[in-house]
Amino acid sequence: MKINIDRKSRTPIFDQLKSAIEYEVSFGILPNGARLPSIRDLAEQAGVAPMTVSKAYAELKAEGLIHSLAGSGTFVAETVPVRTADGASFQRLNAEIDSVLDLALKSGFQAADIRKLVNARVSLRLGVGYRKNIMMVGLFEDATASYATSIEEQIGHVATVEATTTDALRADSALLVRAESADLILTFGTLRDEVEQLVTGVQVIALQFIPSGASRRALASLDPMVKVALVSRFHDFLPILSLGVRRFAAHVQNVTALNIDDPNLASVLKDCDVLVLATGADEAAQHARPGTLKIEYRHTPDPGDVDRLVVPFVNNADLPNADSRKEAS
Repeated sequence: MKINIDRKSRTPIFDQLKSAIEYEVSFGILPNGARLPSIRDLAEQAGVAPMTVSKAYAELKAEGLIHSLAGSGTFVAETVPVRTADGASFQRLNAEIDSVLDLALKSGFQAADIRKLVNARVSLRLGVGYRKNIMMVGLFEDATASYATSIEEQIGHVATVEATTTDALRADSALLVRAESADLILTFGTLRDEVEQLVTGVQVIALQFIPSGASRRALASLDPMVKVALVSRFHDFLPILSLGVRRFAAHVQNVTALNIDDPNLASVLKDCDVLVLATGADEAAQHARPGTLKIEYRHTPDPGDVDRLVVPFVNNADLPNADSRKEAS
C-alpha cells in the first residue's frame, strides 16, 4: 500500500491518510484479510507522524473496516459489506461518487462541507432503507420525463423513477444494462410487448394514462363556435385523441381529426382556430396560421393505477395482476 500525501491541499493530512486507507479497503484494492503496514512503517512511507497513523487505524477499527490481532498486526476485516458487490458495481459506484464530488467542488464546497453533507445524507437514507429503482419507458423524452416525475411524486421517497424511451434503449447499451438492473419497468399498454423484448428479466407493468388536468381545462374553456383541428403522429392514437377531445369539449361542433402525414393537413390547419396536438406531433404547428390557439393534448399516469399497481410494489407487497383490468380507451 502506497499513500501519497498532498501537503499543498486544503484537506488535512489526517483526512487524506484515512481516506486513502478507507478507499483501498472499501473498494477491494486491499482484499479481505490483507495485512496492513505497521504504524511505524506506514508513517515512514507516507511521511507523517506515527500518532496520525495510529489515530486513522483506530477510527477505521471503530468503523469495522480493519481489525488488529495481538502480536500479529492489523488486517482488513472480513465483514466489509461492499465486498458482496461485483467488479462492475464497484466501477459504477466509483464513477457516481466522482461525479458527486466533481459537482460539489465545482459548486465551491470544501472537503469538510462535503463530508458533513454526505454524512447527513447517509443518516437520512439509512432511515429509509434501499429505494427501489423504477424505470418509465415511453416514446418521447419530455413527455416520459413528466410521467416519471408524476409517478415519483405520488409514491413518495421510497423509490426513484427514471425516464427513458424505446429509441434510447436501442441506441445506448449502457442504458439498456441499467434498465435490466431496474426493479420494475413501467410503460404504455401499446408498448408493453416491445419493452419486454428490449429489456429482459425485469417485470414490466402497463399503466393506464388519462388526459392531464391542463389539457382537460383547456378543452373545456373553448368557445363553442371555434374550428378545431386534432393532429396525431400515430394512426392508432387518432381515435383516442378524437374521443378525448369530444368528451372534454362536447360543446364544440366543428372538429376535424387528421394524422400528421395526411395530405390535407396544411390546408385544414390554415383554416382552423384551435390546434390540438398529440405528443410528438408538434411539427404540425408550422402549418397553422398566426394567432391559432395551440393546445398540447398531454396525458398523465392514472393515479388509480399507480396506487393499485406501483405503490404495493414499493411497499414490498404482492402486486395485483396488471392484466386483470381493462385497458383505457
